[in-house]
Amino acid sequence: MQLLHIDSSVLGGNSASRVLSAEIVARQAALYPGLKVTHRDLAADAAQHLSPAHIAAWHGGLVEDASLGADLAKGGAYLEELVAADIIVIGAPMYNFSIPSQLKAWIDRVVIAGKTFRYGANGAEGLLSKDKKVFIASSRGNVYAPGSPAAAFEHHESYLTGVLSFIGLTNVTVVRAEGLGFGEEAKEAAMLKAREHIAAIAA
Repeated sequence: MQLLHIDSSVLGGNSASRVLSAEIVARQAALYPGLKVTHRDLAADAAQHLSPAHIAAWHGGLVEDASLGADLAKGGAYLEELVAADIIVIGAPMYNFSIPSQLKAWIDRVVIAGKTFRYGANGAEGLLSKDKKVFIASSRGNVYAPGSPAAAFEHHESYLTGVLSFIGLTNVTVVRAEGLGFGEEAKEAAMLKAREHIAAIAA
């Protein structure tokens, strides 16, 4: 089996989402001996944001810039890794009510008409296997649960799960640690709850 592990936090060793995503990967490795893991650190090695040159290249335009060529190859590798993976683990902190721009750049390379979705008579259809398992390691400073004062600002998990569903990935588990900005005690309680969730994940 293949696992694709994606991290997007810029906080390095201080990142809650990186801690949780690594623990989810470890849990999956324990459940599936021999699991092959591919790790993409989008903060350390980010794709470029889309530009007119990218769009032109996708429509057959000549690629003369070496950096553009390398970036297009990186995007192709992103897509291949996603298609090959049986399990996807995404470390996704909330930045300004949504996901990091590095993770958005990855999404822009894998949500591709004719590759991961298509438009048909009944509208859009995801092309990736619904058998793929996805785990999102979500970390947030505030509390955005339904009914909370900040719920209207939640464009983080809802966006990410929506995009994944659009390309066919509907088997999604969110492991959440929120309220991390409310002091050390609240942070420890949130991380403990998330770790208990991870420990309870079954094959």
